[in-house]
Amino acid sequence: MTSGWAGEALLAGIVLLGSSVQWLTGMGFALVAVPALVLLLGPAEGVVLANCACGAISVVGLASGWRQVRPGAMVPLCAAAACTVPAGAWMTRRLPEPVLLLTMGGLVSAAVLLVMRGARVPALRGTKGAVAAGAVGGFMNSAAGVGGPPVSLYAVNAGWTVREFVPNAQFYGVVVNVFSVAANGVPQLSGPRWVAVVAAMVTGGLIGRVLAARTSERGARLLVLSLALAGGVITAGKGMWGL
Repeated sequence: MTSGWAGEALLAGIVLLGSSVQWLTGMGFALVAVPALVLLLGPAEGVVLANCACGAISVVGLASGWRQVRPGAMVPLCAAAACTVPAGAWMTRRLPEPVLLLTMGGLVSAAVLLVMRGARVPALRGTKGAVAAGAVGGFMNSAAGVGGPPVSLYAVNAGWTVREFVPNAQFYGVVVNVFSVAANGVPQLSGPRWVAVVAAMVTGGLIGRVLAARTSERGARLLVLSLALAGGVITAGKGMWGL
């Protein structure tokens, strides 16, 4: 774990990048930031910090889009997630760090590859699909800090547009991260590190809004997924090296 001003600067840079891509694409903070946060802070602290940051960003984003939330899909998604969050939190506390790193890196990499392929899965349609996606997403969110890909796959199979997906993903992000923080607790960071995290989130949000007007959706999405895949592979590699 890096300490001192270098650690705070690195932490701020990770959060700034994650916040920027979250505002740029409507998702992506966890995919981009979690692998780096886990390597910097350790699996437990990295995941809970990602849960807190993602939840806060989702609250702000949802403020202007809550009218587009689809309760028929979100209720089963969120209810299923609430049921599986404790299992993910339990796994994070029990497994040795190398195994956790390998598991988290593998989950992130597999999720990114599935989203890149836009996988069509008949089981992810309708209410049963919402329950399945929510259950997997809740487990992954509390265990690895990455709960968005299953919801993305559900949206792909439901035929949602990006405009429909973003507010619903933000609503899901608020709910699942509240449950995840309740299960995992809050990160034990020093005062200066909290200041760095909050400042980086605000700055990243401003940068993301500016870039959103100048970047194509396809280009932004490819950037996010490429960064996430690289981070997942590196995290899995470190875990495998430590076994």
